[in-house]
Amino acid sequence: MTASPGFPRPDHRAAAALCALLGSPEDLRQPGVREAAERARELLRADAGADELATCYGALDTALRRTGDARGLVNESRGGTAPGITPHIKVAVCPGPAQCVRVERARDLLPAPHCAVNGTRMRKGRLGPAQ
Repeated sequence: MTASPGFPRPDHRAAAALCALLGSPEDLRQPGVREAAERARELLRADAGADELATCYGALDTALRRTGDARGLVNESRGGTAPGITPHIKVAVCPGPAQCVRVERARDLLPAPHCAVNGTRMRKGRLGPAQ
């Protein structure tokens, strides 16, 4: 089994990966994954302490790896990084107080994607240099 990463607070990559995971019904069907993901979402919404959140992320990472997902929780294919993006691209970003760094392409004629962590639609904006 692959070693699980440590999750310092705030781990924006883990929050983005959680948001993407919660939006993926096929990944949530695995035993133990849905419960751990929903627990992590509730802790993020409640602005839980660093230790409690890190423990929850670790449990979710372990649950994913036990079901055969070698990526675990944090992996570039699940998270929200996009190297080489120029600042004029329209994106949808996390709307809520439990911020994650998930960034999705925002299409003009479609509504913004749903943020599974905060339970609302993401907000549209332009990609800034800090993202």
